[in-house]
Amino acid sequence: MASNTSSNVNISARSASSSYQQGVGSRVVRGPDWKWGRQDGGEGHVGTVRCFESSEEVVIVWDNGTAANYRCSGQYDLRILDSAASGLKHNGSMCDTCRLQPIFGIRWKCAECHNYDLCSACYHADKHHLRHRFYRIVTPDGERVLMESRRKSKKISSRGIFPGARVVRGVDWQWEDQDGGNGRKGKITKIQDWTSQHLRSAAYVLWDVGAKNLYRVGFEGMMDLKIVTDAKGPSFYRDHLPCLGQLNGQPSLPVTEFQLNDQVNIDLDLEIVQSLQHGHGGWTEGMFETLGTTGTVCGIDEDHDIVVSYSSGNRWTFNPAVLTKVTGADATVVGSSGNSPSEPKFEVGDLVQISSHVEHVKTLQRGHGEWSESMLAAVGKVGRVQQVYRDSDVKVDVSGTSWIFNPLLLSKIDQGQARSGENLSLLLKKLFESQVSGDINEELVKAAGSGDVQKCEEILQRPDASVNGQFAGHTAMQAACLNGHLDVVSCLIQHDADLEIEDKDGNRAIHHSAFVDEAGVVELLVREGCDANARNKRRQTALHIAVNRGHVWVVQTLLELGCHASLQDAEGDTPLHDAILKKRDDMLTFLLDAHADVTVTNNNGFNVLHHASLRGNPR
Repeated sequence: MASNTSSNVNISARSASSSYQQGVGSRVVRGPDWKWGRQDGGEGHVGTVRCFESSEEVVIVWDNGTAANYRCSGQYDLRILDSAASGLKHNGSMCDTCRLQPIFGIRWKCAECHNYDLCSACYHADKHHLRHRFYRIVTPDGERVLMESRRKSKKISSRGIFPGARVVRGVDWQWEDQDGGNGRKGKITKIQDWTSQHLRSAAYVLWDVGAKNLYRVGFEGMMDLKIVTDAKGPSFYRDHLPCLGQLNGQPSLPVTEFQLNDQVNIDLDLEIVQSLQHGHGGWTEGMFETLGTTGTVCGIDEDHDIVVSYSSGNRWTFNPAVLTKVTGADATVVGSSGNSPSEPKFEVGDLVQISSHVEHVKTLQRGHGEWSESMLAAVGKVGRVQQVYRDSDVKVDVSGTSWIFNPLLLSKIDQGQARSGENLSLLLKKLFESQVSGDINEELVKAAGSGDVQKCEEILQRPDASVNGQFAGHTAMQAACLNGHLDVVSCLIQHDADLEIEDKDGNRAIHHSAFVDEAGVVELLVREGCDANARNKRRQTALHIAVNRGHVWVVQTLLELGCHASLQDAEGDTPLHDAILKKRDDMLTFLLDAHADVTVTNNNGFNVLHHASLRGNPR
């Protein structure tokens, strides 16, 4: 670079190259090759990508108002802290902690858990296991880069335009005298989205004159504000951030390096391999044959896991992080090419084993029957499929109690491979054995969850029984509703069960009934007087849940029974907003026929017409 002074920068310029523009608006901090003193305000201070002068130079406006050009090729002056403001998103993804869908900005994919993702805000906020390693995915079509575990990494605090900062009008100010006049100060109260496609790209300001409004902090590279006194923002893992201009960054372990027929082996310690295999096919005793042996890549599944065949005829699925490509004279062709094994399809009566990894189960149960502590009794056990729902969730009977599981947690057991000489029923009896706790509430909740109405009746006849007793945070009514057992719900109602008891998330029986596609349970609850418009701690009604779960008949039933069609959740979204997000025209029809209010705006200021336009939904 010839110069790095703000006087040489045309901050009104815009690059003509669309390839550069995808980073405009991103929030950045100083990078590994920084040599520009305190132009940024100091380590951890934040700026915004204004524009790209070329493939080698980028213009940054720091929160302190300084603007200058910096290197983004060959030498890297900047790291990308947050690209959500640029509008970059990973379609089809969802943060498994905050439920942001899709993920905007950088996507962080756990290398040790199956299909577990975090957004940048949750990743740097230490969500999920700090010992787990993550892949960093900067762009939707970019390589996945394996990072060190956060437990071993340094965190520093960000500083700049964050809640509590004192600000004045900045370089892009165009809002007349909303601030009370040039030089008047205000205080940042909240970081917000300028649009639903540009997250964390604006800030609310309460001006000293009493006015308040939302201003651009990154939207399309614009900065309406600059700091007088900065504020402390969230901490971040500095060395995990990608360099601006070097999207793949370092250290790297690209998962796209493997192709069909490549020769591979494993040269890591067994303990590390077993850890990295969690969520990527796991590790079984038979896989010891792969250690020190060369295999052939015969498939790459949709999660980029690698299927390898061996001379024994066996095929094993691996996390790509455990494999090393064998080249040259060391490579020996073994096995044969083929296709990745397909995910098993379950049918009623199938024998299945539930995953034994508790945290994995908790993660994948979100949105699939949810998790309760009583399910610990089922983890790692064998059960039999009782029902397969339209959304592929599977109801499994384990030791006499039924639970709904995400199908990804289940492994089908070939009954013809049961141990020779041992009757299958005896084998199941052993697997189903569990100690009886003697807790009457546990007995009732488990009986209700498994649909055993006769046992529920017997328990409720006992003098020490309470129809509203709780086990593992749930009542029998909640367990029955969550599993769609209409006859048990009817039985419990006859015994005066309380329909309005809340669990730890604020969910009542009506909410639990909306998690499964059982409209009959919903209808019975409403006709028995439950509050169909009750809200949980996220301010969601049963209608919100049913729309998000895609249970069209539950949605139709709730609306026919008079459920309010336009109540807002904690984000200000109505069921109409959610239906548009899910692109469910069938539900939109039901909601509009029920006179849902199209003028209600969410916390971002969008009504459903704005929402539909932003989501590309012509309706």
